[in-house]
Order: sequence, then structure tokens, then C-alpha cells
Amino acid sequence: MTVQIDRRALLAGAGAALAAPIPAFSQQPWPQGRTLKLVVPFTAGGATDVLGRLVADKLAQTWGTGIVVENRPGAGSNIGIEAAAKAEPNGDTLLIASVGLATNPYLYAKVNYDAAKDLAPITMVALVPNLLVVNNQLPVKDVAELVAYAKANPGKLTYASSGVGTSLHLSGELFQKLTGTKMVHVPYRGSSQAIQDLIGGRVDLMFDNITSALPHAKAGTVRGLGVTTAKRAATAPEFAPIAETIPGFDVSSWFALFAPAKTPPAIIAKIQADTKAGIADPAVRSKMDALAAEPGGWTSAELGTFLQAEMKKWGDLIKEVGIKAD
Repeated sequence: MTVQIDRRALLAGAGAALAAPIPAFSQQPWPQGRTLKLVVPFTAGGATDVLGRLVADKLAQTWGTGIVVENRPGAGSNIGIEAAAKAEPNGDTLLIASVGLATNPYLYAKVNYDAAKDLAPITMVALVPNLLVVNNQLPVKDVAELVAYAKANPGKLTYASSGVGTSLHLSGELFQKLTGTKMVHVPYRGSSQAIQDLIGGRVDLMFDNITSALPHAKAGTVRGLGVTTAKRAATAPEFAPIAETIPGFDVSSWFALFAPAKTPPAIIAKIQADTKAGIADPAVRSKMDALAAEPGGWTSAELGTFLQAEMKKWGDLIKEVGIKAD
């Protein structure tokens, strides 16, 4: 997808606003006519793709240039991540990545990139909580009752996920670790079939993305018990955090911008500032609200620290449990 905006019209209306905090890139970081690329390491239509296109559209409007969204799916996002990591570090190639960036080095026998060394963090785009939902036949009404039931029935509960190593799967593994319970993981090739089997009673529970789970919980086809984030979700404040019952439980599906390592700091700073401003725009915010996404806008340093923490948390858990991706 390429978005072209007339540069003269843009600058005529925004000349004062573009006056410069960054001298080398005061008005526009790239020459007129230069087309940039945003790599999405998943197929079109998913949350990463949708959020990536929102950001690409807004940045294209801000800069008056073209941005092509390139979907490079495969190997649990490794193909797209590797392509972005090995691109020229000149600001022409960006990457929108998710939790796989932190988990894949531990899930796969080999990845051809170093998440911490080969990519430069830019900013967090959005975080999306997962929602713990159970089928209506399960005799539990809250998280505490679920923990008690799981302890009384070790190995009998089944929990669905959208695939091995996803945040949905890891939510279940973290739940078991922190509660001392044992459940059976049932991976699917996506969350849509998993939620249908949950509704039908073929699996017992699921830590589903709140965007897809919330409508079912509100409709009463499944029972929502709590959100996976440490604080309540603005889009579903009626659900308490699981952490209120299980201290230390904190999981988000997250989506962040990166560039190849050695991209000039001035370019990184410009992209971070304009992305932060872009996702604060009311029109963009309304679209993110529809996805139950909490806007980011973090500094590069904050994102780098977060990535290291995610790699530590999930790496330790993946090694402890022995999870392997095909």
C-alpha cells in the first residue's frame, strides 16, 4: 500500500510546525519522491498489519512521501524481521514487530538476527491486553475459582491459543507457573477457530486478544474473568486484572517500530516524535480504540528497556517449560 501526499500543499499548511527540533531533518527527513518501506512480518488483515498501516498512513501524510507496507510473513515472523534487520540503515526501511521479536530467539533452534543488536528501537505503537475467557459450562465465576478448580483437577482443563509461542499461549504458561496448576495446551492456527471451539465447549478456556474476545464476552457466549495486563483496560473496565488474584501476572500483545541497527539517531528521533504525535491524533485514536489498543509513543530508550525485559521474562519461561516452535 502506497500513500502519496502533495508535499507543497502539506508544507504550506504546516511550515511553522515543522520548523525543527532536529536541525538535520527539520522539515522532512527524506528527499522529495523517495519511497519508504514498512515491513509487516505477518499476513495482511491481522492486528500487526492493521496497526502498521495506520502508522504508515499517518507518517506518509506528515512527511509528504510514500510508504509501502510490505507483508513478509513466515516462520513465526522471523522472515520479515530478518529482512528488516539486514536492510540499509538509512531510514528507508522500518519494521513493526510484536512479541515474537522477544520470544523467537528462544522458541526456534536458529534465527538469523539478533533482536537486541541488529535492530534499533524507535517507539511503542500500541499495547493490547488479552482477556481470560472460559466456556459457560465451566463452573467458575472468577479467577480465584478457576485457580481452585484447576488445582482440584490437575491436567484436566484445556486452554486454547492461536499457536505455539504466541502471547495467548504464553499467558497460559505463565498462569500455570504462578499458580502451580497444570493444564493442557491446545494450539490452533489462529484465534478465530479457537474461540469458536471455546464457545462450543470443546476447550475450557483461553487467554484471547481482547479485540476478538470482548464481543463474545459481552454477548454472553463466553464468560470473561479478567484482563492479562497489570491495570484495567480502558475499553473493558468491568474486568479486573488477573494480577489482583495472581500477583506478578502481566501480559500484553504489543506492537512497536524498529529500524535496522546503525540508522542515524536523528532519523530515529524524528520517526519517534512524529509517530507519537500521529497516534495522538483523534482520528487515529478512534481507530485504535476500535481495536482496544492502548497507544504508545514511548522513547527509543524506553522501548529498548522494555524489549530486554520481555526477552528475559519469556526467555526464562520458554527455557523452563521447554517450549519449541516448529
